[in-house]
Amino acid sequence: MLDPGLFHKALLKRDIDFFAGVPDSLLKNFCAYIDDQGTPGKHIITANEGNAVALATGYHLATGKTGAVYMQNSGLGNCINPLTSLTDQDVYNIPLLLIIGWRGEPGIKDEPQHIKQGRITTAQLDLLEIPYQILDAQSNLEEALNNLMTAENMCKGPVALLIRKKTFSEYKRSKKCLYDYTLKREEALRSILSQAGTDDLIVSTTGKTSRELFELRKERFEKQCDFLTVGSMGHASSIALGVAMGRPHRNVLCIDGDGAFIMHMGSLPIIGSLKPENFVHILLNNSAHESVGGQETVAGTIDISKIVKACGYKKYFQAGSSSEVEECWKEIKKIKGPVFLEIKVCVGSREDLGRPDSTPVQNKKSFMEFCSVC
Repeated sequence: MLDPGLFHKALLKRDIDFFAGVPDSLLKNFCAYIDDQGTPGKHIITANEGNAVALATGYHLATGKTGAVYMQNSGLGNCINPLTSLTDQDVYNIPLLLIIGWRGEPGIKDEPQHIKQGRITTAQLDLLEIPYQILDAQSNLEEALNNLMTAENMCKGPVALLIRKKTFSEYKRSKKCLYDYTLKREEALRSILSQAGTDDLIVSTTGKTSRELFELRKERFEKQCDFLTVGSMGHASSIALGVAMGRPHRNVLCIDGDGAFIMHMGSLPIIGSLKPENFVHILLNNSAHESVGGQETVAGTIDISKIVKACGYKKYFQAGSSSEVEECWKEIKKIKGPVFLEIKVCVGSREDLGRPDSTPVQNKKSFMEFCSVC
């Protein structure tokens, strides 16, 4: 397997010392390494992948150096615009190294939301006219980088390394969590389900939140009727807004995560401006990209209450325990939305946490049936 430190040194040797992106499970050991060992101020975990492309562009404009942007292959969708209208050789011709985790690679078992993206990733890079090399545990790193970063390729703008599963060897982060939240996310979800009405419609975000919600419904012997947003990170709140507009007589709960919340924060003023009275936005904030390695988000350093109030939400609440969730909910039930509840939760989940055993299409049908009940 490829040592993350050796990979980092190989990039530094080529004068690539600036790293930006959104963490990915296939790249978590490399991301952890540069977070620990990289030059301070030259590793930035961005809100989304398009932001990272823009950051690397700015760094190149200021220094003449090539920046590295890392992402899961699903993140290509977030950066197609800057890749075609900013860094492309027909526009500003910005050299850039994309480091892409190849989820859903054909022939490799993966979750449903990764299958299509994995199948079309190489075709996307071809369509974008981005030269790429595939890197795995057996690859000759120097040869791959030399083949990719030729003068001819770099003159064309961005180039890409497509990283296969189990390419990097393990690296344990030395940085410890900065926050001492004690409430477990699963307990917070259990509290939410205990307080929610039997007719409330729930849309949950991607990652472990939806997996835990699915298992809690089983624990409670309840029908699977929630919309589990297994992909499309950052869009759960907009999905929930659409549901709220389509079923204005039903309460709609959006259960969000801090990484997803930050990724597409532009949905907040839209929600606030439309003023859906039946909308409750719940943020489970552990200030980490937990599902892909535990790298920190900036959610622990910003004042979310001021942000949501400025965007037009009627009221903001915060809880850090199950009892506080219950107390907040008593007030939430009295208020017309949109309402925001931030719940501080700790990083971590059960080791035996499963995945939904229903397909996304089955989940959709169950949710739509529940929507149409009344």
